[in-house]
Amino acid sequence: MPTYQLNVNGLDHSVDVSEDTPLLWVLRDHINLVGTKYGCGISQCGSCTVHMDGNAVRSCGITVSMAEGKSITTIEGLSENGSHPVQEAWKEIDVPQCGYCQAGQIMSATALLDKNPNPTEKEIKDAMHGNICRCASYNRIYKAVEMAAAKMN
Repeated sequence: MPTYQLNVNGLDHSVDVSEDTPLLWVLRDHINLVGTKYGCGISQCGSCTVHMDGNAVRSCGITVSMAEGKSITTIEGLSENGSHPVQEAWKEIDVPQCGYCQAGQIMSATALLDKNPNPTEKEIKDAMHGNICRCASYNRIYKAVEMAAAKMN
């Protein structure tokens, strides 16, 4: 089995897995970062969203061979204690109900705000569109993204 070198949350990791192993399973099962959730397995729900070189990607659809040499950030890498402005806004607005999709939601919101610090309501909705929330907390999610943008500016 090949060995892949990954940089996750600023730390280097060597993993011995098949080249077609989804990044999601490498993160969860080999690096023990379980904040990234499995939702659908077909890159449609957004629960497994991480950043790869600053872009929001669905880790269930990215293979370990595609991730090698890239900078990967998971929900655990945003802050050590939940103090990232997006995480703070999530708490202040009390976004989660069941919470399952929230790591992916936060990662998508963070990627948006890193690229566009002053998004319009439409830009927020467009960026968050691929993240499904089964509890339908969308209005609170959008409010939290707006609040996080204000905190970051």
